[in-house]
Amino acid sequence: MSTLNPEAQLAEFITSLELSSVESTIQHEAKRTLVNLLAVSLSASQHPTASSLFDLIDEEGGNPRASIISQKNKVSIYQAAFANGYLAHLQDFDDTHFPTVLHPSAPVWPGVIAVGQALNSSGTAVLEAGIIGLEIACRAAMSVHPWHYDMGWHITGTAGVFGAAAGAAKLLGLSETETIQALGLAGTQSAGIRETFGTAGKPMHAGHAAASGVNSALLIKKGFSGPTTIFSGRRGWWAVYSPDGHDSQRLTTRLGEDWELLNNGLKPYANGVVSHPIQDAIIKLREENQLSPEHVKSIDLKVNPLVFELMDRPRPMTGLDGKFSFQHCAAAALVDGAGTDAQFTDERVLDEEIANIRDLVTASINTEYEEDQAEATITTTQGSIHTVEVKHATGSPSNPLSDIDLEQKYQRLTEVLVGSLRSQKLYTSVMALDAISDINEVMELCEELT
Repeated sequence: MSTLNPEAQLAEFITSLELSSVESTIQHEAKRTLVNLLAVSLSASQHPTASSLFDLIDEEGGNPRASIISQKNKVSIYQAAFANGYLAHLQDFDDTHFPTVLHPSAPVWPGVIAVGQALNSSGTAVLEAGIIGLEIACRAAMSVHPWHYDMGWHITGTAGVFGAAAGAAKLLGLSETETIQALGLAGTQSAGIRETFGTAGKPMHAGHAAASGVNSALLIKKGFSGPTTIFSGRRGWWAVYSPDGHDSQRLTTRLGEDWELLNNGLKPYANGVVSHPIQDAIIKLREENQLSPEHVKSIDLKVNPLVFELMDRPRPMTGLDGKFSFQHCAAAALVDGAGTDAQFTDERVLDEEIANIRDLVTASINTEYEEDQAEATITTTQGSIHTVEVKHATGSPSNPLSDIDLEQKYQRLTEVLVGSLRSQKLYTSVMALDAISDINEVMELCEELT
């Protein structure tokens, strides 16, 4: 066992890791998270709140060093990290680490890419930093799971900031001492509470984490100083943000040998992840039994306790609100047989047919179920009863999206915005990221929509 404190162990890992020592499965998974992030960010750029953010950035101005996904003109590193973090998480279509329900890519990749663009970093350097950032974010989340989230913190914002700082520190070439302090500055900016769910405040947490993590590393690079015991100190992150419990071993044990990144899953549905097994189940029943909404008498669910904790909203009023209504997710799955962002517009949430089906949805808790598990029973007006249990939702680590499924999701989201040729070129570039000489080559393919 290492005699170093946890902060020093993290810094040693961050500064010493080289991509050549990372197994190919980890590299491939990291590329998959980036492909997914670019696709959902391009799609999210069409949302009205994204336009509001773009307008504010235009008004403020900034040194043009990095790109906002979908926009032509470059902006400052901080602005790009913030905006891309926001876009990545806006549709809740990104990725999820199990069991913490952290969304690691949204705070990490935008920060890493923004710094990489400013430095004209190679794809190898960016991939290396991205892998480091994703792993640190996941491990920080694991170290406070489940106590921290149960208190009401939004772990994507609070733990994600460490991943963004770690990735940026790697690209900037910070020493171990400097890296410790960058993590310290990041930790004191850790933020995000779950009361924001269903509003633009939730994806803002990812943007804030990305930008704050990056800014922490940049400040240290310029000679700033930061705390050196942000995790382990008497008033450190663990003591203040998770006073009911933490597990320091989860942060550092077998770091670089056992990868939390492999417990990350890419989403097939654009909503809260704990509803995904519900949607899988209802879509399966719908297709196998050719069920029509007018013939449904009731929809009864058995679910993990987090479904009620996070997604009990019988009458959502906006598209973002609907993403955290298991009743709406179930109704849309039955009526539309889908759960893309099209099912979470304001208009779809207020649709009368969808609303009527929502009223037929009831649920009970099964404490034995994991987050990716559910059972659905549909009773028809003719008296037939159809039941299915989903043991592992599509997109969970035990039932991951295949490369083919991911590419199809990517194509659906990007081709309509950038055209098929550019979409394919972007996909190919990311999946061969370690062969790219400058990350700006990749980001240029995302800058201006057709």
